[in-house]
Amino acid sequence: LSNVTAEQQYQGLLERLMLSFLTTVPCCIFFYINTIMLFTLRSKTVFCETSRYVLLFNLLFADTLQMVLCQVLFILANCWIKMSYPVCGFLNVIGVLTSDISPLTLVVMSLERYVAVCFPLRHAAVITTRNTGLAIFAIWAFSLFAKCFCSSWFGRFSRTGESADERSLVFNVFVGPLSDTYDRAFTCLLFVSAGAAIIFSYIGVTVAAKSASTDKTTSQKARHTLLLHLVQLGLSLSSTLYTPILTALSRTVIRIVLVRVQIVLYVWFFILPRCLSALVYGIRDRTIRPIFFYYLCCQCNISVFLAKGYK
Repeated sequence: LSNVTAEQQYQGLLERLMLSFLTTVPCCIFFYINTIMLFTLRSKTVFCETSRYVLLFNLLFADTLQMVLCQVLFILANCWIKMSYPVCGFLNVIGVLTSDISPLTLVVMSLERYVAVCFPLRHAAVITTRNTGLAIFAIWAFSLFAKCFCSSWFGRFSRTGESADERSLVFNVFVGPLSDTYDRAFTCLLFVSAGAAIIFSYIGVTVAAKSASTDKTTSQKARHTLLLHLVQLGLSLSSTLYTPILTALSRTVIRIVLVRVQIVLYVWFFILPRCLSALVYGIRDRTIRPIFFYYLCCQCNISVFLAKGYK
């Protein structure tokens, strides 16, 4: 019996190490891509002084920070590493805080494109670097206030013990029922408002495109960008489906199957969406693309095709 128990513990350790490795490898790859993009957006003056690139940097920074925090928490939980309550609470608060930065930043980026097309003469006066910095500060301050201070009025953090039945929840921090209801309502309101703002911007740009005074090429690019923002918002929203899907599957499948499905959903909903923005903008934007590939390839010479196509 002692030999069987030791063998089961050894197999369980190997499985946990394998799962940690399988999720850490794509996370490291995506982290490298995002870091290269963040460095690219700080490598040239034009990126630092253009509002839409400053907003893009904020979006990618929040996504990268959340991806790293998610992976750290996943490894800690998967390896059954106990944390003190303050450390666990701090990591969860930062993770929840960064989850709201992306949709709020997408709203500001969409409004910037709307002003650029519909009010081109006022764009330079309204969308300045200073105003962009204030908008980014407001995004972080609003998210912090909504998630931390307001939540404390509806519930308090509670401590739970270790769970022997769920290997993904070793030490969990959660809020009271009222706070949970508030959090769900806030998330729903946030994504609905963000979607409405992006759709409004798209309709405004489409209407402005019919005007003779509007640059057709600029308006077409703006519409494509707004559609991209809508897809990005959908990817951010997809992470909210993680828990409901796991809850539904837990009633129908065995535990080992649930653990394996959890890994797939985790990579699909939390890791992959945090990298797609960097890849899409790095390939799509003609100003970013040559510099991005230059640093991505460790400052090697990029192909003649890229050099000719994006001069």
